Amino acid sequence: MNNKEEQTQTVRVKSLIEKNKQKKSLLSFGEKAVPSILLVFAMVSILTTVGIVFVLISETFEFFQRVSIIEFFTGTVLRPLSQNPEFGVLPLVNGTIISSLIAMVVAGPIGMMTAIYLSEYATDKTRRTLKPALEVLAGIPTIVYGFFAFTFVTPFLRQFIPELGATNILAPGLVMGIMIIPMIASLSEDAMSSVPNAMREGALALGATKLEVTLRVVVPAAFSGIVASFVLGISRAIGETMIVAIASGSSKNFTFDLTQSMQTMTAYVVEVAGGDASPGSTIYYSLYAVAMTLFVFTLLMNVLARYISRRFREEY
Repeated sequence: MNNKEEQTQTVRVKSLIEKNKQKKSLLSFGEKAVPSILLVFAMVSILTTVGIVFVLISETFEFFQRVSIIEFFTGTVLRPLSQNPEFGVLPLVNGTIISSLIAMVVAGPIGMMTAIYLSEYATDKTRRTLKPALEVLAGIPTIVYGFFAFTFVTPFLRQFIPELGATNILAPGLVMGIMIIPMIASLSEDAMSSVPNAMREGALALGATKLEVTLRVVVPAAFSGIVASFVLGISRAIGETMIVAIASGSSKNFTFDLTQSMQTMTAYVVEVAGGDASPGSTIYYSLYAVAMTLFVFTLLMNVLARYISRRFREEY
């Protein structure tokens, strides 16, 4: 090999070394940059939540500068558009709680029984068929549920309850219950399916029946997941908007008569946000006060669900 070839090969080696250095430098920069980029994406949700809470608190504070906080939380009359406006939130809280309780009366037993069947009695083939079909309910837009409650469920119920109003709290509560069945059934079934088969087999070996194993072994072992599914179901019902906005009407009645029209907190927010409330007016700021109350409701429900899950969790 002559000198010229040696020099050419040396140049090529040096070129390859430089290229490798550049690649390593780029890779090193990328490795250092990736954690920062991922942190930015992770902070988006946190910053969004902080922004929402800040806006709610600041605007709610402005509302309570104009309306007494005691009047707001103890008043049973809500007339924001009258000549002498009153801003008692109890009619909205009452409507929200009643509609949610009706929903849980429907969704609780049906969801629980469905979860027990899918977990303990259904074959694998049946489970693979029924569970996706059940979860289709969760994909139906809530506005469809609202029109279903208004155009079908209410006329149907009026055949048996003549005094039922055209808009009422009973029909949307029942339909909300149907809507959250998949949530309770799916989460409860997951909790029960996670119970080890060894516990079932041990109970069966001691002479327990299938039903006894289910009620005395599986359900207690999955108690934390089941209760969490119920709490999350209630939280979902409390935050529902379109069903109650369409089928329950906008009457701000403080009553326990299920045949009467009531308004929930979410429906009030929709009414004010879509109405003629001018920015800076008291009714405009009442939107934020009600939204803050709703936010606290759902936050407490989620905190309760997490506490129950941790407090009664069984690890196998």
